Amino acid sequence: MKLTWLGHSGFRIEIEDAVILLDPWLAGNPRFPDKRRDEAITGATHVLITHGHGDHTGDALAIARELGIPIIGIADLIGYWTRTEGIEGTGFNKGGTVDLGGARVTMVNAAHSSSLEGENGPVYAGHEAGYMIAGEGRTIYVSGDTDIMADMGWMGEYHRPDIGILACGGHYTMDMAGAAWAARRYFDFKVVIPCHYGTFPLLEQSAEPLVAALPGVDVRRPAVMETLTL
Repeated sequence: MKLTWLGHSGFRIEIEDAVILLDPWLAGNPRFPDKRRDEAITGATHVLITHGHGDHTGDALAIARELGIPIIGIADLIGYWTRTEGIEGTGFNKGGTVDLGGARVTMVNAAHSSSLEGENGPVYAGHEAGYMIAGEGRTIYVSGDTDIMADMGWMGEYHRPDIGILACGGHYTMDMAGAAWAARRYFDFKVVIPCHYGTFPLLEQSAEPLVAALPGVDVRRPAVMETLTL
């Protein structure tokens, strides 16, 4: 399994026979080097979206059209896009599981908001979500943008993820201290990868508090476009 951070909340996840682009916001992302776009998307088989905000959906439609690959996500948003944008997609909902090239992706709850930018303000884009991605004997919990939730209790116990990709920059999501608390309370992660931090001045700029609060956990802080083999 290989995970490459694309900056902010974007990841390239190579698992089983799938190459999943998670929340690929590339153009306009101050952390992403534009000259490495081809490297980031080449060979992708699916785009996976957690919610409708532009810093998560940014390049999804363009990549889907360019590569001829489907977008996967909450039924409301994907149904809207397949009707209006001419892309292929698979919409499902919380509790549902889809098979992406042998990787089993289950949608789970998140506590945030979800909308697209419209001419007269925000447009409904279905609910926000996280994912459990199972394959190659591992399970990744993608928190998506979220606060701490009591739902994390059953999610950790039932899915037993050993890798956590946690949005933890604060202001719009849980912060480093909150993510560390949730990781200790609800999960038994072997590896934690922070995201959604350092992109804007409003967000926490360092993951050091997360590292300090999770002794014994392998907290990885890749550089943008650095690939982790897990």
